[in-house]
Amino acid sequence: MKRDTLPAIKDILDAIEGIENAVSGKTFQDFETDWLLRRASERAIEIISEASRRIPSTLKASRPEIPWRDVKTIGNILQHEYHTVSSPIIWNVIQSDLPTLKAAVEAIAKQRP
Repeated sequence: MKRDTLPAIKDILDAIEGIENAVSGKTFQDFETDWLLRRASERAIEIISEASRRIPSTLKASRPEIPWRDVKTIGNILQHEYHTVSSPIIWNVIQSDLPTLKAAVEAIAKQRP
């Protein structure tokens, strides 16, 4: 049975929006010193990672600008290698990678049957 991708798309977009709202107006220093903000952002990225696994490869292929394997992998790192997580790397993901991912997932949402 084919699974609907809409719940996964919604989960990704909701998590990105949550991160955007949480870090709005914040600096890296704010992010680095706010334990709850960091952990909430990391958890949202885990959700994005897990939800991305439920998007069919055919839809992912339509957005080659996204390193889907990296999206999948970061969730494993956050879950299992949490002690190695770098605040600057997570901040960079939030600032640089999530806007591109958001645009790609919104485009995928429009093209799904």
